[in-house]
Amino acid sequence: MAEYSSPSSNRRTLVPRVILTVAILVFVAYCFVDVSRTDRAEVRNLPKLAWVVVTLVFPVVGGVAWLVAGKPKKHPGRGGQKRGPLGPDDDPDFLRGI
Repeated sequence: MAEYSSPSSNRRTLVPRVILTVAILVFVAYCFVDVSRTDRAEVRNLPKLAWVVVTLVFPVVGGVAWLVAGKPKKHPGRGGQKRGPLGPDDDPDFLRGI
């Protein structure tokens, strides 16, 4: 005999499924955009095109792999550009002219 499922029990399982699906889509979109915007020279372990394919073909696993093994590491304190003076009192040229 078939088991009867009430509409309220279907609704209780539908909401978490929708939330999980949306979360996965957002995660895949983030990883895809992150791979696309990363400079080819900074990508680790695989070519950039391979990371795009991995993140799209294997959505969750590929995204996690990108974040762990492919995304460039950030080195704290090693900025690419030196910041200039923040204000006139921090600018040595301005202070010399006083």
